[in-house]
Amino acid sequence: MHIIYYTGRAFFRIFFRLICGMRVSGLEHFPKTGGVIVASNHISYYDAPLVGSAMKRPAYFLAKQELFKNRFIGWVLRRVLARPVKRGSMDRRAMEMVIEWVNAGEVVTLFPEGTRSRTGEFLPPKAGIGLMAHRAKCPIVPVYISGSDHLKDCFKRRRRLTVRFGEPISPDWIAAQTVDRAGYEVIAQTVMKRIGDLKEQSLRGQ
Repeated sequence: MHIIYYTGRAFFRIFFRLICGMRVSGLEHFPKTGGVIVASNHISYYDAPLVGSAMKRPAYFLAKQELFKNRFIGWVLRRVLARPVKRGSMDRRAMEMVIEWVNAGEVVTLFPEGTRSRTGEFLPPKAGIGLMAHRAKCPIVPVYISGSDHLKDCFKRRRRLTVRFGEPISPDWIAAQTVDRAGYEVIAQTVMKRIGDLKEQSLRGQ
């Protein structure tokens, strides 16, 4: 693991926890070993480092390939475990990378909605997360984040920055779904349902 990764994670932990008042809950559900997919809602450009800094294990994630066209930015992104993905299409190469990482026992952070929600409301999930989890035979840890789209308000403590981890979706349940698009969509929709449950818990202050 490159020193830039650990330096960046330490910086964002300090920034989100001390400066923005980040609160993390549910880490007791997070697998200590083995490959796992972390699935989060997506409301801000800060979401990947936010979720990554909240976890104790290093995590790969995908970033739109346009960011890698700048040689310096691409160089940094690769050293913080980001890899390019083509948005708007089924990027099979990126999917194969995710499956390889998980099979190697790594953590991968994905955003099932595929892009940022500009309203905070959940967008329809993409079936790709179901396909990858099914083929990798791994658990999916749902995550709900809030406040990352209003960091200035979090800094002023007018809004709370939270990262809430839920119980993993069992790889046995995932494997029991049909090996087709319908089965992958069931997995994706279940993931978003679990993220929605975490949102409700947060709103109730549990």
